Amino acid sequence: MQIDWEALGSVFGVSLVVTVALVALFTLGIMGLSRQERATAQGGSAALAVTGAYACFAACAAAVAYGIYLIVA
Repeated sequence: MQIDWEALGSVFGVSLVVTVALVALFTLGIMGLSRQERATAQGGSAALAVTGAYACFAACAAAVAYGIYLIVA
């Protein structure tokens, strides 16, 4: 048995980058929702923060759906 180390390293690198990107997007979504709560408590409006948070969550869901599509197809 022979291991293709270059392919293994490539898969590892892509997996690491995608994982960090998804975690960062989800974190930005959580931060957007917390800013909305803070603005509401202070009597302001944070429509942009909420829109950005929902966009981050949608991007996370799209990336997960694409990953499932790649596995199933």
